[in-house]
Amino acid sequence: MAARRVFSGIQPTGDFHVGNYAGALRNWVALQDEYDDAIYCVVDLHAMTMPYDPEDMRSGRLETAKMLLAVGIDPERALLYHQSEVPQHVELAWILGTMTGIGQLERMTQFKEKADRARQNLGIFAYPVLQAADILVHKVHAVPVGDDQAQHLELTRDLAQRFNARFGDEFPLPETVTPEVGARVMSLTEPTSKMSKSDPSPRSRILLKDGPDDIVKKVKAAVTDTGVDVAYDWDSKPGISNLLELFSVFAGRPIPDLVAEYGDAGYGGFKVAVAEAIVEGLAPVRAAYEALDDAEVEKVMARGAATARDRAETEMKTVREKVGLA
Repeated sequence: MAARRVFSGIQPTGDFHVGNYAGALRNWVALQDEYDDAIYCVVDLHAMTMPYDPEDMRSGRLETAKMLLAVGIDPERALLYHQSEVPQHVELAWILGTMTGIGQLERMTQFKEKADRARQNLGIFAYPVLQAADILVHKVHAVPVGDDQAQHLELTRDLAQRFNARFGDEFPLPETVTPEVGARVMSLTEPTSKMSKSDPSPRSRILLKDGPDDIVKKVKAAVTDTGVDVAYDWDSKPGISNLLELFSVFAGRPIPDLVAEYGDAGYGGFKVAVAEAIVEGLAPVRAAYEALDDAEVEKVMARGAATARDRAETEMKTVREKVGLA
């Protein structure tokens, strides 16, 4: 029986925040033990679709690798590497691109939202095909994604089905894995918008490397709602609901239990408890990050890339045979 594989990737752009941790990274750590193979990738090629500084790219790749290790990605239990160091990703993307309709890509929500006419390029338009190749080159069975990426996974499944129908069974159809809590953490300053690295306000997000004092200040300054009761209701209380999501993630407690305990505590006392939970939850991550040696991290990534190339090449041999390139 084939090994059950899970895959995900993250761009090396900017500092990671608690939204990245709650919606993706903590899930990645848990999935290391739930699947036979966990494959995680720093998708540096995707990060090239927008203007960037090469030095920022280099430092961002290293910082991202360090943070993935700090949150608990274990190279003994998971495959971790830089996307650009495994050229089979791009090779498969070209093959899949010849099977992708322009209309499909034009309908991608993220393309329509982010494609500034002045900065449009082929990479922005076609990167969902490379994203599909990232997944399919490893014959992955599951992909942890947030709701903003669900449309891209549907394209991946569609391309896998199209390839299988035309050339014979090759790719499994990957399934979505979504955490029950924390899948979409919102901005602390605008709780109706997703927490983002690109938000101009640093108060909108808590970084994984933030110290205790900064975390407390940001939580205390977080936008809340009318009234004084702590209730989980995204329609009428998005600010409090967002803090409850974060509280649940870092305290490891169900939201109804937290509402029962803090419902009448008032916003002040509730925010103090939320901040304390986040400070305690991030302490081991910061400690692990600070203990990492850059040279050793680079070696880990190089070993991961070598393994990933070997595995991807094995998979691509049958793809080339089926499409007539071998």
